[in-house]
Amino acid sequence: MGVRLLLRDDTLTARITGEIDHHTARSVREEIDGAAQKVKPLRLCLDFSEVPFMDSSGVGLILGRHRLMQMWHGRVILENLSPQVEKLVGLSGLDRLVAIERREPHETNE
Repeated sequence: MGVRLLLRDDTLTARITGEIDHHTARSVREEIDGAAQKVKPLRLCLDFSEVPFMDSSGVGLILGRHRLMQMWHGRVILENLSPQVEKLVGLSGLDRLVAIERREPHETNE
């Protein structure tokens, strides 16, 4: 499990790798929140292209980042969800709170 952070313009992108479950969600949250608190971005993109599995801890991770971004009048964008993760996002209702986008890895402006 890891998080790679990239700041470009007013967008903080967190590229998450590995499974998100109750063992890993806390460290991912702490890394993202630490960077977000420093820069207060307008957009927080959570890139799930390398996340094969997520349980309800991942739902909590997304919801918490949504609440954080609301404090700064920003928004959360979920990118590159696997079909399984996208289904969980839809069942939880998060798709009504955050934007969902699909981008190929080469389109992420590295």
